[in-house]
Amino acid sequence: MNQSTAQNPAPLSPLASHGASPLTGYFATPGDKAISHRALIIGALAVGRTTVEGLLDAEDVQSTAAALRQLGVRIDVHDGVCHVHGLGVGGLMPSPVRLDLGNSGTGLRLLLGLLAPYNFASRFTGGPTLTRRPLRALLDALAPIGVGMEETVEDGLPLTRRGPALPLPFHHGMEASSDQIKSALLLAAVQIAGTSTIVEPVATSDHTEKLLADFGAAISVTPDDTGGSTISITGLVELRPRHLVVPGDPASAGYAVVAALIVPGSDLVVENVLINPTRTGLIDTLLEMGGDIQFTNQREVGGEHVADLRVRSSRLKGIRVTADHAAMMLDDIPTLAVAAAFAQGETVIEGIAELRHQECDRLAATAAGLAANKVTVSEGEDSLTIGGGEGKVNGGGKVESRSDHRIAMSFLVLGLASKHKVTVDDTNAIAASFPGFVAAMTAVGGRFETVKGKKS
Repeated sequence: MNQSTAQNPAPLSPLASHGASPLTGYFATPGDKAISHRALIIGALAVGRTTVEGLLDAEDVQSTAAALRQLGVRIDVHDGVCHVHGLGVGGLMPSPVRLDLGNSGTGLRLLLGLLAPYNFASRFTGGPTLTRRPLRALLDALAPIGVGMEETVEDGLPLTRRGPALPLPFHHGMEASSDQIKSALLLAAVQIAGTSTIVEPVATSDHTEKLLADFGAAISVTPDDTGGSTISITGLVELRPRHLVVPGDPASAGYAVVAALIVPGSDLVVENVLINPTRTGLIDTLLEMGGDIQFTNQREVGGEHVADLRVRSSRLKGIRVTADHAAMMLDDIPTLAVAAAFAQGETVIEGIAELRHQECDRLAATAAGLAANKVTVSEGEDSLTIGGGEGKVNGGGKVESRSDHRIAMSFLVLGLASKHKVTVDDTNAIAASFPGFVAAMTAVGGRFETVKGKKS
């Protein structure tokens, strides 16, 4: 995979959306990104061959696979099925080169946890958006294990870390909700002798816990009365290879769901959507706003609950989204903001300061994109207030994606239902999580057009 760099940037790829027909038919949801990363990594710790169907074929997941190969793991794909030849717990080898995670924040954080117990130096680097993302909270969480930083640039990339000669089991109380930090600690703990404990005050997505249990790890999760849980895991237990099926990504499904809600006359089935309750924040919010979303064909896939969603165009109403609720769907806030732009009344989204530290400042990028398309919006330090257009948005603006896949896709969705076309300045970043986005949306009635302009 070729990574773009500041010295050799890829040519911009602008795209416009406009005038969608009513969205109908069946929308194929790509594999879940979070589970895809974890399936590769935990498969690498099993002894033998793990097979994975439905693995997301996108740049972020490819970056994780490439890094695992550098650590000695053989990964190959045959007829659309991924095969991971695991080396066993503690079996990874030093990489002769820097591990380049592209722009994958999830891959970077999980691999930092994965390698925490190893007493060799690991060097990490990444693309332009990843090098801007802070890592101090994760580095502080890994420090009690004995991880030391031999090189770091302002608590971020590039960095070099080395694990201890004798990694220690730990007790960690999560100060803030973060499934990525929790998962990094679990990947470390499974390779450390003794029992480690993680206490999270608010439950976050539990894919890592479920996968580790399925592979045979000695892990237990004890919920408490306040919505949190205590996770205990005993390390150095041999993991067995598995056959996994990755369900559809609810964040990717969210673009089609919102598009069907705001494009008049739509009646769309969004297939194979993961409905793990820790991942349905966007869908729950859209239902609260009055969205006509029906869950059909509910079933279990790979230990996760999955459904098809029948979505029909709806008159949405503005609501207040509390910080606790927003924390369950941070990746989906730009998509939710698009729905709010078409709602009746005002939508207030609180407690989203974390958006400022993602691929870009997503809070500012979302506000700027809405304003460019004549949507009434107010950006707070940790909030967005959006004045709904009662089913009508003027559009006509040019949105800066800031190399962020979620900003690019969300505003292309906005353009499908706006009065005038919406142009996104660069859509290259879409390949990070959903390279087939335009084709999938076009197949159900979306309309897009390439934009001629200067290359840079």
